Amino acid sequence: MSSIFVYGPPGSGKSSLGKELANLTGFPLVDIDQEIVSNAGMPISRLMAEQGEQVFRNMESEVIAAECTRAANRPSIVALGGGALLRNENRALVEKTGEILFLEASLPTLIERICTQDLSRPLVSGAIPEKLAALLADRTTHYESFPIRVRTDDGSTLAELAERAMRLLGFYTIKAMGRPYKVCIQAGALANLPTFLKTLSAGQNIIVVYDTNTRHHFEHTMAMVLQAGGFRATTVELPAGEENKNLLAIEKLWNAFIDAGMDRRSLVVAVGGGVITDLVGFAVSTYMRGCRWVAVPTSLLAMVDAAIGGKTGFDLPQGKNLIGSFYPPELVLIDPNLLSTLPQPEYISGMAEVVKHGIIADTGLFDLCSQGLATIQQHQNQIVRRAAQVKIDVIEQDPYEKGFRAALNLGHTVGHAVEIEREFSLKHGEAISIGMVAEATLAEKMGIAPPGLAGQIAKVLAGLGLPVQLPANVNRAKLVSFMGNDKKKAGKVVNFALPAAIGQVRTGVAIEKLEEVL
Repeated sequence: MSSIFVYGPPGSGKSSLGKELANLTGFPLVDIDQEIVSNAGMPISRLMAEQGEQVFRNMESEVIAAECTRAANRPSIVALGGGALLRNENRALVEKTGEILFLEASLPTLIERICTQDLSRPLVSGAIPEKLAALLADRTTHYESFPIRVRTDDGSTLAELAERAMRLLGFYTIKAMGRPYKVCIQAGALANLPTFLKTLSAGQNIIVVYDTNTRHHFEHTMAMVLQAGGFRATTVELPAGEENKNLLAIEKLWNAFIDAGMDRRSLVVAVGGGVITDLVGFAVSTYMRGCRWVAVPTSLLAMVDAAIGGKTGFDLPQGKNLIGSFYPPELVLIDPNLLSTLPQPEYISGMAEVVKHGIIADTGLFDLCSQGLATIQQHQNQIVRRAAQVKIDVIEQDPYEKGFRAALNLGHTVGHAVEIEREFSLKHGEAISIGMVAEATLAEKMGIAPPGLAGQIAKVLAGLGLPVQLPANVNRAKLVSFMGNDKKKAGKVVNFALPAAIGQVRTGVAIEKLEEVL
């Protein structure tokens, strides 16, 4: 986790919310204005009166630069002055060091807060309403340029504002399943893995599980990151691919845990895509009746879907994920920078789950996906956070899939059947893409969705390079048989999640005659 820089106009609540964020994260709070006062040996009002604003701004830049240097080894919550980022060099340095959280409030609220606080604010002293209005007008373009924003005058408590801010910054505490766990989504987060492991009271010996692909890309980096934090790693390698998501892989993990002397307090780090996180999660959930693990997803699909939510398991020849458990990790560390190693076909495959989440609950995300792959990759961090946010919101409502969580199965009943029928020659996202269009077409036939919805979904998916039709030589009888074994069946019927509109999915749609689906 990198530093959080809290910024906004005078009176927006930077110091107050900064303290709350520091309490929530355990990071030290650094108030830039207080640092300047300490260095100058006088209040800012006197400094500016005697030496001018230019001297103050120079000192401000020096303090910011010093804090950014310290942040490389010690992340913190930094409360910035209301004009601290007007200098381009300050802003560039802060953006390189951490995340900027902008606080906003109405002019009347800002005036009221400043007038009731016993603080010296030299730039608005005297005629506060007039000077503050002029200051805001002068900085309008500057203030509007910060995308991560929280209103501090909507009646929320400081605790509620801090929780909202952390989510916007990509930090979540999921309290479902009776065992709270953290999800961190931040570019460069992998470098902070040792800090998180220490907060989990992890022992020095860590077991890291890769597949043959992720070990090639990440073993050296992981070793360096863990070594820098004082950890040693025992590595386990599994064969890559959905076809290897089976009991043999689980047995290999159990044996590796025994050989490593793993006990219930040991910690396993799963580095890879959805296959690895599913396998490791299940193996850990059953070894000694439950040990500890951390997920470091490296594929887009795993970052926005598979690694979040606590579902673990493996496949049988008759169907996908028929054996499994709900067993969340203690931490999901999502670093979008790791996607730079992902082959383009795998990236495109993961986009099927991103589109799915847009269809379920985020029309803006769906619209972003409709703009094509180049736009998506330009806004990659935002895409990952928004897609993951949908998954997090759903599982918090329904952790054990008793109701609305079934919406996440959109496209999967048909998609899983296609995967198995094709003997996993199609990527997961490719099969789910086909499944979403087939199930949207079914929704239109049943009157659940308006005419044209399937075509709208197909256009976005095809625009990303995903298939949208069943293979020409597909064995439909086998598809029906595989759908009949789906884990979402109840008696003789299979329950589908079908799209009713972009941003709306209907769950529990019972289908008995599965041949009519295709």
